[in-house]
Amino acid sequence: MTANFSISSVGDLASRRIYIEDIYPLVDGGRFAVKRIVNEPLEVWVDIFRDGHAALAADLLWRFEANGRWARVPMRLHNNDRWSASFTPTRVGRHVYLIEAWTDAFATWRRDFLAKREAGLDVDLELEEGRSLVSTLKPRNPAAARLVEETVRKLQVSTAPDATEDLLSEGLAEAVRRANETDLTRSISCPLVVDRPLARSGAWYEMMPRSQSPAEGVHGTFEDCIKRLPDIAALGFDVLYLTPIHPIGTTNRKGRNNSLRAEPGDPGSPYAIGSPEGGHDAVHPALGTLEDFRRLVSACTGHGMEIALDFAIQCSPDHPWLTQHPQWFKRRPDGSIQYAENPPKKYEDIINPDFYGSDKEGLWTALRDIVLFWVSQGVRIFRVDNPHTKPFAFWEWLIREVQIIDPNVIFLSEAFTRPKVMKALAKLGFTQSYTYFTWRTGKDELQAYLAEITGYPEREYFRPNFFVNTPDILPLHLQTGEPWVFKARLALAATLSSNYGIYNGFELLEHEPIPGKEEYLNSEKYELKTRDWNRPGNISGYIAQFNRMRRANAALLQTSNLRFAQVDDDNIIGYVKEAAARDNAVAVAVALAKEGPREFWFHFGDIEIGPLGERHRVRAIENLITGERHMIEWGGVRLRIDQQVDPALIFRCLS
Repeated sequence: MTANFSISSVGDLASRRIYIEDIYPLVDGGRFAVKRIVNEPLEVWVDIFRDGHAALAADLLWRFEANGRWARVPMRLHNNDRWSASFTPTRVGRHVYLIEAWTDAFATWRRDFLAKREAGLDVDLELEEGRSLVSTLKPRNPAAARLVEETVRKLQVSTAPDATEDLLSEGLAEAVRRANETDLTRSISCPLVVDRPLARSGAWYEMMPRSQSPAEGVHGTFEDCIKRLPDIAALGFDVLYLTPIHPIGTTNRKGRNNSLRAEPGDPGSPYAIGSPEGGHDAVHPALGTLEDFRRLVSACTGHGMEIALDFAIQCSPDHPWLTQHPQWFKRRPDGSIQYAENPPKKYEDIINPDFYGSDKEGLWTALRDIVLFWVSQGVRIFRVDNPHTKPFAFWEWLIREVQIIDPNVIFLSEAFTRPKVMKALAKLGFTQSYTYFTWRTGKDELQAYLAEITGYPEREYFRPNFFVNTPDILPLHLQTGEPWVFKARLALAATLSSNYGIYNGFELLEHEPIPGKEEYLNSEKYELKTRDWNRPGNISGYIAQFNRMRRANAALLQTSNLRFAQVDDDNIIGYVKEAAARDNAVAVAVALAKEGPREFWFHFGDIEIGPLGERHRVRAIENLITGERHMIEWGGVRLRIDQQVDPALIFRCLS
């Protein structure tokens, strides 16, 4: 059989001599962005090779996506054609990076010359070849060009050994490294999103503003929220997340406990957005004014916190858009508008826009402008309600559009859906993601789930946010109301993930469910709540203690560097976390069952800590609360947990 090659195809194949493969990190072949934090290094690894024995050189290049100039750093060859280099992005926003590789003719000559001379061979002809080669090199760098010119001048006037050594110097080899980029080959461009630190690590406190009044039955205001800030800040939270603050419709308004009939005075669900007072760019009149909201944003900043707003793309039947933009909504054959539903559930107080209607451009633009409106009010964090029920293309477009204008904006995906869909949303641009942690309770399932979301490539794009509860979800394990389980879930969330959150009332051990469901009885989604935040039995001090430990230990402010330890008890989970800078490590043990107290052996095994090149075994651990120290003997330590006092132990690892 004869190969069917044309002359042009042979030429194309022959011109490809250098192969750049297996770039790390990379998400789906470069279709989606790797995520990193500003001012922290990104290490890149790649395989580079070519036919023959010629020496290769390679650079790692990077720039700001929009208009940046390429910066570059030389890559280092390790073994088996594996190269690496790193760079540190100093700017928040979208970047790209790539690899350039080429045949380094001078390095090839120098390597072969030194090998022959070391072997005692006659190298006079090779020396002449080197003299000739260096005279043809034209470095772009002015200092390198001057060095080449000076070397050529010396070689022209002298054949002395010192001139030869100039030709062989490391300085000259480095200067001419990019002077003759034969077979220059570029890799694909790899996208990179660089976020601010709060994207990776933060403690979230969720509350409904209308329930913050201290007076029974009185609708809360933004001023009431401001008065609560000192206590929330004292608990150590970084983000104050508010459920929707917009006007609420009256048509088909839900009553208490999601009943279909609202009684006089029932406030309705804050997720039924829109009334004659306004839509998604308005605030509920009972909460205050837009100026009052801006004061809340400013007050949060003064307490070292940020506001996160709920972005729920749904409208009550009274939303102004239904009359102003009827083309944004799908109608049924009888002319009525389809209410939202998730069969068999129906949400008669909510109507969803039609994202693929006749005026999808107008709808998409309006939704983007709503986000930008709240950005202009000082909001930089948005928790997005049910993003998996909206088009993927919309989210990829909207997030890019917003972050081009303000790259500091963070988007949290609230999608409790199929795992691949949750991961797809993270790839498309969501900064953080809700997870299945809420329902992972056993040791094996916790370890398996964390191994999944901290493995490669998930760790490059999926940032988990472990919420222990939400207004919609009262997990079965919390329905007992036992303090130890509330503490255990808090400890797991706050130490396994660098981002975690609680919904207000968790600190008060609120746990009364609708019988047979994972939902709160008398949910404040449908009524006003008044709470005594200092009620006896609360665990506010416990929460504050964990948030203090998080801030004092960088190991707890990241999720990827997590290793599970062997613990000789199926109802105790143990793990070690280490900071990215390798200068801080913690060990954690948490009880997963009520029976106790429990004694167990925590095996450190071959777990090592410390800077690269100086790694060593853990020698001792220090309790972060009591200061008590334990020496590691026989590769581990014997510990004791009394769940009724504290179901978690947390230690600093000492080496």
